[in-house]
Amino acid sequence: MNFFARWRLRKSAPAADSVYVTERFGVRSLHIGSDTVQSAMRLARPNDLELAYTRSMMAFLLFRPPPRRVLMVGLGGGSLAKFVYHRMPDAVTEVIEVNRQVVAVARRLFELPAADARLVVRVCDAAEYVASDGDGFDAILIDGYDGESQVPELATEAFYGGCRRRLGRGGVLVVNLWGSDRRFDDYLARIEGAFPRSTLCLPAEKPGNVIVFGFRDPAAALRWDELERDARTLETRYSLEFGRFVHGLRRMNRWDAERLYISEQA
Repeated sequence: MNFFARWRLRKSAPAADSVYVTERFGVRSLHIGSDTVQSAMRLARPNDLELAYTRSMMAFLLFRPPPRRVLMVGLGGGSLAKFVYHRMPDAVTEVIEVNRQVVAVARRLFELPAADARLVVRVCDAAEYVASDGDGFDAILIDGYDGESQVPELATEAFYGGCRRRLGRGGVLVVNLWGSDRRFDDYLARIEGAFPRSTLCLPAEKPGNVIVFGFRDPAAALRWDELERDARTLETRYSLEFGRFVHGLRRMNRWDAERLYISEQA
């Protein structure tokens, strides 16, 4: 029995921290402790972002130049890490993952590159890492879920405040939340508390996920014509639906015919 077959057999009655892989219609999916898809890879395009919410997380590029230093919390199958690694050659990425099994599966079954000068995977506690002293990041991407829900330690105001302190000038926090989570409003309020008057929400293409952006520094209102111009450039560069992201920003934020307002003040 090969390695992949062994992981597929673990699908029945998963334990809370079990890791298993399924494959259907050319898409390989990672599950951790439940049938929820934590990560997915289309075998024909292993370095693309298969899931809508991961593509939506990259919308932070509308608000800042391509990052040089990126921190990711939660590896999954490594979709975001691979995308940055292959599409942003000037970026150095650190990934924090608490589960060694997840790292092993990402490398063996999801084509996560081996560690090198541009990609480091640390198996450690993300809350402790964020709270420690260290260099600033241009972007911090948080996808902190176990099998069923948001990991509590990765959804506190203290954690989000630590993320803000670890951001460099012009840095942005990107958090994946479930809009249907009964504590969604609490989590959003905590992010807003850590990033006062400098947050935006972007619903992903498919109902469910909401991406929240927190800006370290006060951000001015953005003109729609400038966002749409930048979206066209980014679509050409990264082959992601940035025009749709711009349209989606109208759904949960303050705006008028000319501008999108990031802060509470017009």
